[in-house]
Amino acid sequence: MNKDIERYTPSERSNHWAVAILFFLAGLSGLALFHPSLFWLSNFFGGGPWTRILHPFLGVAMFIFFIWLAMRFAHHNRWEKADGQWLKQWKDVVNNREDKLPEVGRYNAGQKILFWVLLLCMLVLLATGVVIWRQYFSHLFGIELIRISALLHAFAAWVLICSIIVHIYAGIWIKGSISAMLHGWVSRAWARKHHGAWYKEVSKEEGGKH
Repeated sequence: MNKDIERYTPSERSNHWAVAILFFLAGLSGLALFHPSLFWLSNFFGGGPWTRILHPFLGVAMFIFFIWLAMRFAHHNRWEKADGQWLKQWKDVVNNREDKLPEVGRYNAGQKILFWVLLLCMLVLLATGVVIWRQYFSHLFGIELIRISALLHAFAAWVLICSIIVHIYAGIWIKGSISAMLHGWVSRAWARKHHGAWYKEVSKEEGGKH
């Protein structure tokens, strides 16, 4: 009964890290094109022309891998009654008083909100990215729509980058979270402390196999 619990399979971890790598590549190439002061970032992609060519393809690849990941985890991120209570007790969350919080399933309310925000950002980035993709699609749309899409694209990218920063910070803040995504396993003590309802669910399933 003391063996660790598998939180992420090798396939899920590979999917996650593929999205992460593509996010950084798409993000850096996008920032290089966003403002002249950041154009030096284009050196990582072979210069301005190559950055302009690669950025949309990196974005599409990121979207495809993300949607694959989202389809795997969407059912774990359905909003439940206890999530609202978890949010109301945000002071207990930031002060690390988890014993006062309602039991958390596989993901807490903050993680669920982040999941849906990321999904929304990805959808906006894809739709607006197609409209402003000069090489293949922008000639199909009017200038007003292209201008609005460019603004929405930048805004969605900004929200996405901020959300990922929060995601990384939360992963560092909760010890064992990054290790779970690197190696796939968490200790029973970690699962019981941070995701009590999920721990009980997993334990029940294990008990049913014996």
